[in-house]
Amino acid sequence: MHGEYKVPGGKLVVVDLEVDDGIITEFALAGDFFLEPDDALGAIDQAVIGMPAASDTAAFAAAVRGALPDDASLLGFTPESVGVATRRALSQAANWRDFEWQIIHSEAVPPRLHLALDEVLTSEVGAGRRGPTLRIWEWNESAVVIGSFQSVKNEVDMDAAAKNGFDVVRRVSGGGAMLMKKGEVVTYSLYVPAELVQGMSFADSYAYLDEWVIEALRSIGIAAEYKPLNDITSPGGKIGGAAQKRLGNGGVLHHVTMSYDMDGEMMTTVLRIGREKMSDKGTTSAAKRVDPLRSQTGLSRAEIIERMKETFIAQTGATAGEVTSEEYAEAEKLVETKFSTEAWLNRVP
Repeated sequence: MHGEYKVPGGKLVVVDLEVDDGIITEFALAGDFFLEPDDALGAIDQAVIGMPAASDTAAFAAAVRGALPDDASLLGFTPESVGVATRRALSQAANWRDFEWQIIHSEAVPPRLHLALDEVLTSEVGAGRRGPTLRIWEWNESAVVIGSFQSVKNEVDMDAAAKNGFDVVRRVSGGGAMLMKKGEVVTYSLYVPAELVQGMSFADSYAYLDEWVIEALRSIGIAAEYKPLNDITSPGGKIGGAAQKRLGNGGVLHHVTMSYDMDGEMMTTVLRIGREKMSDKGTTSAAKRVDPLRSQTGLSRAEIIERMKETFIAQTGATAGEVTSEEYAEAEKLVETKFSTEAWLNRVP
């Protein structure tokens, strides 16, 4: 059995193992990481041999940590990453290149249709009717998008939102409210089968699914990194956040919004929680603009998206795709029956 795990911000961890009667009988660790002393590699291998194949990631990590000499130095990987790679081998998890990927970057649509498309395309991937897909959103309206479990009245000043031209919508994933002004955000969704993140914790999968965009941002001069649980940050502050939803049919939705340009005063006007955050952090001017992508690169939003697409294609071999007419039709039905209804918006008043 073979398993791989690319450590976010680190190196590739590769394991090959054999199992007999529920016990790991052979184990070999490899990768482009750094490890001292040399004989620590053999100690890691021996620590895993003899363990039950049903062991979880934490158990494998503990065994590896316990086998390391006191003077061991691990660079680019951790005992936990060995545990993840081992579980991925045992569960026969897939890797990015095991699939035929599509990239969809099509016309701007209303926010509610974007949210419905997320549900439809995730379901299609889970059912095997669509291959794994990256979809980059284009906006023709501004919106406040709240998390599945957030209270409308606690998060949004509805009068201020309407006055300033922001539709208020609820997505299917958890997480916090996002102020999405057209032209000022970069949003994308990944629709993947559960096999791609097999053997990972939810926390591990967040960083794993966004490693490619971290690389894309670094390639244009942004010192981006992933901050658990779900933030993409830089020395200049938070760039964006991720959220996930996993469907019963095996489809996984992972979507991210990054700030290209953000108006701090507008945030505190429309988002109630924004006022709290500004107050807690002692921000002296609510009008201060936070625009990490634009300010750190000087590039246009379109140029940043193009680099993202280039990076994703280089890593996955993805080809251009489109939302089908049938998928659009199904999404339009969901807008009517779910995403535009008061019942859905106020499911948590």
